[in-house]
Amino acid sequence: MNELRDAVRFHAEAHAGVDGVSPTPIPGLTTVRATAPSGLVHAIPRPLACLVVQGAKRVTMGDRDFDFSAGDTLLITADVPTVSQITRASRAAPYYSLVVELDAALIADLVTQMGGGKPDAAAPLRVDSTDRETADAALRLLRLLDRPQAVPMLHGALLREFHYWLLAGKLGPAIRRLGWPDGQAARVARAVALLRRDFAKPLRVDDLADVAGMSASSFHQHFRAVTSLSPLQFQKRLRLIEARRLMQAEGASAGNAAFAVGYESVHQFTREYGRMFGLPPVRDAKAARGKIRVAA
Repeated sequence: MNELRDAVRFHAEAHAGVDGVSPTPIPGLTTVRATAPSGLVHAIPRPLACLVVQGAKRVTMGDRDFDFSAGDTLLITADVPTVSQITRASRAAPYYSLVVELDAALIADLVTQMGGGKPDAAAPLRVDSTDRETADAALRLLRLLDRPQAVPMLHGALLREFHYWLLAGKLGPAIRRLGWPDGQAARVARAVALLRRDFAKPLRVDDLADVAGMSASSFHQHFRAVTSLSPLQFQKRLRLIEARRLMQAEGASAGNAAFAVGYESVHQFTREYGRMFGLPPVRDAKAARGKIRVAA
């Protein structure tokens, strides 16, 4: 794990933006760095594996808290709303992690070849210690970044190996649900993709159900079972999270952010924003800018 930590640190220190997030040329591969404990971050992450190599973090889903630290992997196997917070980080010992978005098509192909039982129907979040083989595959992915000309040729095989070791390890049964052919999670994922793409547009539940290949009543039931939200609640969260990003990262006004994400009423936007984030939009954006100045 020390080699993986050093590789994550090297990339994060060289490329981290103001928010500490450093995308890489490899699709779905990101490093994260923080030099102080963070505030609460609301998100609906895509399915992912987060390998923490230094520091600690807490992720909350519903009424459950998941605490994890160096040497642990957080696995998220569905598009569920979370609230996260980096709990241990300092300038002397920053928080570092490596995040890999899980590829459902790749998992489906591997599951077909590997065989085995049905997927685990347990909660979509879990934490376990990082397998040595998974850490080794992650290290080779990061080392590939030192040879940019090799990335297009080799990253696919290394991502496949990374997914294989996840499936072969302790977290494998939970990941299988993403690759289960024509399972309910896969059908709901098709509707989630449409919601993520067109969240600012008016969307009918019947149209989402058609995309998922279900009746409207069945779709509503399975969507909530997978994501913990109704389709309209899911869309609202996406809108509010994006509006917050527009105000904090791009300096958009509350009104412009509201209209950009599909709201027709600034009053309704302000009310729902305050309910989700605990502060009205203008005060929340001002507080976030103050934290950035202090961190700098």
